[in-house]
Amino acid sequence: MAVPTTFDHSAAGYSLPHAYCLAKAAELAYQDDTVVDEQARAWGFDDVRHHWTAFTPPFPLQDTQAYTMSSDRMIVVAFRGTEPRELRDWLTDSTTPPWPGPARTGYVHHGFAEALESVFPDVAKSIGELRTHGQNLWFTGHSLGGALAMLVAARLYLEEPRLRADGVVTFGQPRTCDRALADAYDKGLRGRTHRFVNNNDIVPQLPPEPAFTHVPELRRFDAAGRIQEDTGLVAALAGRAKGLGEAAFAPTGEGIRDHMMRNYLAALEKNLD
Repeated sequence: MAVPTTFDHSAAGYSLPHAYCLAKAAELAYQDDTVVDEQARAWGFDDVRHHWTAFTPPFPLQDTQAYTMSSDRMIVVAFRGTEPRELRDWLTDSTTPPWPGPARTGYVHHGFAEALESVFPDVAKSIGELRTHGQNLWFTGHSLGGALAMLVAARLYLEEPRLRADGVVTFGQPRTCDRALADAYDKGLRGRTHRFVNNNDIVPQLPPEPAFTHVPELRRFDAAGRIQEDTGLVAALAGRAKGLGEAAFAPTGEGIRDHMMRNYLAALEKNLD
């Protein structure tokens, strides 16, 4: 398969080329609005909306940002991630109370819930306005952005079923919720969620188990860059903790290197080639 240069707007299900395009959209979420607008239109999306808000303590995130791009056949919502060191302290803080999950189902890590709450009304409003004739709806994001992509899909499915996603593709996503919400999510979005983890990426190991868990359907890149599908062994390997201290977050360490979005893109390109 060749590496795609633009989206197939008719894509209604998973494929590796489409996952690569969504990875490019997740990477684009780190750029400023002008760059996002220009690239989205080059991909054939004629309506682009930006969602952002200033983010305040107690969590050391500076802001939450996302964008929605729409065509007559597809809508993509991409959430921006953040630096792993900014995630570390509040993902390992066991004193923070959990936040009730969508439709009072289970619970969510407080920091993720608060970050999503700050942009959710605008995101949901945009999707409701743009999805006028059943366009395929996809959510994506890297790191924190992956957690928010998964949670907005969960909230829409449980609270606004008409806006259920056709697909959720995330990269280096941390654990987001408890088992009750993960199970409810899986019932409605089974086969629609594809969670990529690159080798020993440290972020998907946070926050610690057993309080928080991952949603299913893991695709893991091994040390050679090959995709391994979701199996019990793969999930166990991806979930193993190699130590969450300072060394695990060293800029030159494997856990951080494997987390970088450019390395997810490189692994996808290798599999496409």
